[in-house]
Amino acid sequence: MKRASLGLLLLLASSLAAQNVIPAGTILPLQLDTGLNAAKAKAGQEIRASVMQNIPGTPIHRGAHVVGHVVSVMPSCIEVRFDTLLVRDQRIPLTTNLRALASMVEVEQAQDPEAGPDRGTPPAWYTTQQIGGEQVYRGGGPVALGITAVGEPVPYGVLDRLNPNPPCRAAIANNDAPQALWLFSSDACGLYGYDNLAIDHAGRTAPVGTIRLSAKTGKLKIRSGSGLLLRVQGS
Repeated sequence: MKRASLGLLLLLASSLAAQNVIPAGTILPLQLDTGLNAAKAKAGQEIRASVMQNIPGTPIHRGAHVVGHVVSVMPSCIEVRFDTLLVRDQRIPLTTNLRALASMVEVEQAQDPEAGPDRGTPPAWYTTQQIGGEQVYRGGGPVALGITAVGEPVPYGVLDRLNPNPPCRAAIANNDAPQALWLFSSDACGLYGYDNLAIDHAGRTAPVGTIRLSAKTGKLKIRSGSGLLLRVQGS
């Protein structure tokens, strides 16, 4: 009986461990809950973002959180790391890098119908434009770049295979599965709506996982409500 109970516990522990492994190359579509203001931020300060779409093939669901912290801060530059996934009362360590960052205005515009507000058309039938330019034809249509279908709409977002847009790559670690991209195009890369910012270091190379952003002029400020795509580099 004891052996059977021990075997069951080991099987359960193995199952939980398997659920905690987030495949390298997985995209996490997030919205910042915590703004980043270089005039107020301090090293060690916690930052938090919400997952905006269920992630296929993982235990990650819409509403889960990714937590990180400020590594260093100067008036025109800030370094951050997003390194912990909070899902179903579990804390899963992650190493992530930044693929794209979009302002709150860009996020709002990507949710508005291209033809303008129409009280007779429900949101589930909207045609919208993704951050990066692709169009989403909800209500039975595809996600398209021009006349080419590149993905499909799903609740709260889209599923697309990543396309390269240097310096951003397509699939890595043989993870070519369709990714949850929320409001972003399949080739979204870099900054959108942040003309005064620069990505000095995306976290893909040493120091791996550290993202460094800088303001071209003045003090750096990124508002809560901004959208971002992080890519899991390891877990």
